[in-house]
Amino acid sequence: MTSTNPTLDLAGGASAPPAGPRPARRPSSRAAETRRKWYEIIGLTTPAVIVYVMFVLVPMGFAFYYSLFRWRGVGPPTDFVGFDNYVLAFQDPIFIDALRNNGIIVFGSLLIQGPIALGVALLLNRNFRGRTVFRLLAFVPYVLAEVTVGIMWKLLLSDAGTVNAFLQSLGMGGLVQAWLADLDLVIWTLLFILTWKYVGFAIILLLAGLSNVPQELNEAAAIDGASWWQTQRHVTLPLLGPTIRIWMFLSMIGSLQVFDVIWVTSVPAVRSLGASATMATYMVDNGFFARLWGYGNAVAVILFAISFVAAVLFQRFLLRRDIEGAITRKAN
Repeated sequence: MTSTNPTLDLAGGASAPPAGPRPARRPSSRAAETRRKWYEIIGLTTPAVIVYVMFVLVPMGFAFYYSLFRWRGVGPPTDFVGFDNYVLAFQDPIFIDALRNNGIIVFGSLLIQGPIALGVALLLNRNFRGRTVFRLLAFVPYVLAEVTVGIMWKLLLSDAGTVNAFLQSLGMGGLVQAWLADLDLVIWTLLFILTWKYVGFAIILLLAGLSNVPQELNEAAAIDGASWWQTQRHVTLPLLGPTIRIWMFLSMIGSLQVFDVIWVTSVPAVRSLGASATMATYMVDNGFFARLWGYGNAVAVILFAISFVAAVLFQRFLLRRDIEGAITRKAN
């Protein structure tokens, strides 16, 4: 019987192990791949983190620090008042009016821009001659500079402006209004201007979402006998939900921080009474022009806190499903 033990020599004795050092043990490929990915993540995110810290977190820290002082911008802040600036802000009726106006703009933008943009996007998503031209016209107001839009509408809506002159020429003089000077009307006028300016962005965003809806689903619904409206309601809109929620988030944050159009369009005297003020314009009026830098920083911190809480709540209750659905986990 032949021996199967390779360590035995011809005489039946045990042979010595092969000479030479053992090869070095290499790390597993999975560990090396993990380290490589972490090096890539650190290398790619470090510049962005540095910029974010320098231009976001550090200014926020200074804003909170200066908000604790009664400081007029000359010399180092020495008159420490704690949270008195925050208390004074919420005791000022003009600031309360600014908060109310921001709330009107937020909900007005969602309730007015949303349905208009959705209806126009659904129509522009259909095939018809001149569709590209209509898409371009819908997007033109959004690409105009905010200052340009503010000056244009301020000229159109002035007491002797084009709008009132046009109404009078049609024999509708009873509709002539002081669109930007009436304390009860001005915020709704500004809401109309903001809708005209930003509804194009919502339309383009929704059109991008509609382009990702599979055409086969619409064709299958049509074969099953569904009308065009039934197809949009039961097929298109549910698939368009993530895009709508993203637009709602961007519109809400933008409405809370709106400044340019309001500042250029509104009349300073009316704004100083709170009728057309927002938190951002109130901050500039009282921080920059009144040189109450500590108070202005307190308003800036309040504006940031409201925007941050709104963003967290919106993400927690509305965007959570979309974010979790977009995350893919590696199977074990």
